[in-house]
Amino acid sequence: MPDDRALTVTEAMTAAKRALESVSLRVIGEVSEFSDKPGYKAAYFTVCDADASMPCMMWRDAYLASGVELRSGALVEMTGGFSAYVPKGRMQFMVRSLALAGEGVLRMQVAALARKLEAEGLMRSERKRELPAYPTRIAVVTSPRGKAIHDVIRTLRRRSPMVELLVVGVQVEGVDASAAIVEGLRVASEACPDAVLLVRGGGSYEDLMPFNSEEVARAVVASMVPVVTGIGHEPDTSIADMVADVTASTPTAAAEAAAPSAVRIENQLEKMSRLLGGALAQRVRDARHGVGRLAERPVLADPRILLGRAAQAVDLAGQGLQRAIPERLRRDEERIAYVHRSLAGVGPRVVERSREKVAIASARLGDLSPLSILGRGYAVCYGPDGRTVVKSVDSVASGDRVGVRVADGRLGCVVETAERET
Repeated sequence: MPDDRALTVTEAMTAAKRALESVSLRVIGEVSEFSDKPGYKAAYFTVCDADASMPCMMWRDAYLASGVELRSGALVEMTGGFSAYVPKGRMQFMVRSLALAGEGVLRMQVAALARKLEAEGLMRSERKRELPAYPTRIAVVTSPRGKAIHDVIRTLRRRSPMVELLVVGVQVEGVDASAAIVEGLRVASEACPDAVLLVRGGGSYEDLMPFNSEEVARAVVASMVPVVTGIGHEPDTSIADMVADVTASTPTAAAEAAAPSAVRIENQLEKMSRLLGGALAQRVRDARHGVGRLAERPVLADPRILLGRAAQAVDLAGQGLQRAIPERLRRDEERIAYVHRSLAGVGPRVVERSREKVAIASARLGDLSPLSILGRGYAVCYGPDGRTVVKSVDSVASGDRVGVRVADGRLGCVVETAERET
């Protein structure tokens, strides 16, 4: 017979706890919240699907042993059972084993590749290049049959109809998609456009996996021109997005990022034209005002004002010269008079001393003169030529005519004998 007595809250929660713990389940869900605070003995997280969510708890030792690194968005497969926390009246799923499921494994692989490329510096903002402000040629790498190419063409035609568009059609989904995308990027880069758009429409996580491959990421980095990605929808983020120079949320947004709007350029030109016109008008007004102020200056009305200071300096210099020249002449006259007096006093003494020296020299010259010697009884004999002085008996012969000079005249003589005395 059933027990119809009323249960206490504790009894009711205890009965529920026993009933829940008798059931063992295997559950697949996406992690939406995860808490793993240091010091906690358990890891707490929540899994959900489109219609419900479920709180979970896993003892830390079991969580570490699983080798799974939980994060939001990971798809996991768990085994365990429900339990109730009696004091709070809360139900939670007690996880005994944990593994990644389906897309979760792919996400973990993508996360590991992202960490590797980030460590190499391929995601640093300083490595990424800026897009040209006014491109004239853009290449797009995408499926030629997808919706993305039509979105790009329509957007560029609307925003920048003057831009030349190069379409490189590639496979963007499937086993060979990564190699096709790499080749498409190479071909687009060699065409030397101003920018390359790497785009595709939305799809499942598995559909977007070619854009999470390492070879595609390195091809984006190796491109000779900036690469703009627009892959999937708003929440989708791939490895190619992380290493691209510019990342857009959709193909349409990628086209908008690569090519400026013609209307916006026109508005900017009109604004710049107004600013330049205003600046030029202000410059002319400032120049006119400056010229007016210069015209008001007295120096332009009367040039003598400009020369006044120089003329005053010349006058002062002339006055100085008028005072200085007579004074200098007076001093020079006094100096000349002084020198004249000095010469007048010194001159006779100099002349007297010179006269005495001349008399002494004259007396000495008289003593040394040959005429004085002749006056003392000596004579000079000249040879037959009348010019050569006879100094030896060898210079003449018997019968030669010679001239003899004495003090008061000259004698003509004939040599009778010429004898040498010893």
